[in-house]
Amino acid sequence: MELEKIRNLSDDELKSEQTKAAEQLFRIRFQQSLGNNEGVKKLRSLKLDVARIKTVARERQLGLAKPAAAAAPAKSTRKKAKKD
Repeated sequence: MELEKIRNLSDDELKSEQTKAAEQLFRIRFQQSLGNNEGVKKLRSLKLDVARIKTVARERQLGLAKPAAAAAPAKSTRKKAKKD
């Protein structure tokens, strides 16, 4: 999941996404313990997703997170004067 998508989620949605990712991680690890080596790439991406979700949640908790609209750079609407 991309960071911008994670930042746009509400707190409840963050918690549910973290729970889903944790469940998938558990299942993949369990399958690997049984000898199934498929899903290594998925395991890595899930670990990154969980870390991103936890980071965004912690930023919000500390009040460091910026609103999604403010994160985008603002464009200037003033016209530049021509120099002659």
